[in-house]
Amino acid sequence: MRLSRREFSSVLVAGVPFPAARKSLGAPSRSLKAVAFDAFAVLDPRPIFALAADLFPGKGSALAAAWKSRQFEYTWLRTMSGRYVNFWHVTEDALVFAAKSLRLDITGEQRARLMDAYLRIRCWPDVPAALRSLKEKGIRLAFLSNMTAEMLEAGMRNAGLEQFFDYVLSTDRVGAYKPDPRSYQMGVDAFGHRREEILFAAFAGWDAAGAMAFGYPTFWVNRQNQPAEQLGVIPYNAGTTLEDLNRYIGT
Repeated sequence: MRLSRREFSSVLVAGVPFPAARKSLGAPSRSLKAVAFDAFAVLDPRPIFALAADLFPGKGSALAAAWKSRQFEYTWLRTMSGRYVNFWHVTEDALVFAAKSLRLDITGEQRARLMDAYLRIRCWPDVPAALRSLKEKGIRLAFLSNMTAEMLEAGMRNAGLEQFFDYVLSTDRVGAYKPDPRSYQMGVDAFGHRREEILFAAFAGWDAAGAMAFGYPTFWVNRQNQPAEQLGVIPYNAGTTLEDLNRYIGT
């Protein structure tokens, strides 16, 4: 039986007590010292999936949807089964499966182009100014992502963001993908702050739920205007850009 993304994330964090359902946490703590970002809150994946549409006219949207869905299901399955491989490997496996599920004859060249698009990723337009403002406030920044360090560093170079980040934290360090608590613990260990002093900026609703379950004050950068996941920790403090996150911190 195939589980939905929501069911997978519920199972994976089942060992972590969720806070009771609650409203927005309100203004951030005055003790906020750092922000840990999921990669896609900063890096814009849309050109990757636009390339899929270019390569497979009429079927690109279906390929992109199947690819993204299986990509994260594989991270959860591998964490649950203790068979970790890095996100690059997971992403390629998910692409192969998605193409086969749609009966697409994907060539080696097409597969290489789609994978290489992850190394050419750039940031969302609002990101540089927002990160600069956070640094001017004295807030330390990190990526805390399922992506490999090489993928994250490529995105930073492409967008000219290297000077903003104190740490690049890939789940490769702990061999467990988000929302496993070991992945979120990387931020506490790297910054040396209490979790209450580290804001987590999530891109996906399931990641926001996982970070809140771990104990991070969390801001959901809901760029896709998705409904909140029904995991007992909604609604989140949320906006659609890092400008919204900056305004939230400014309160």
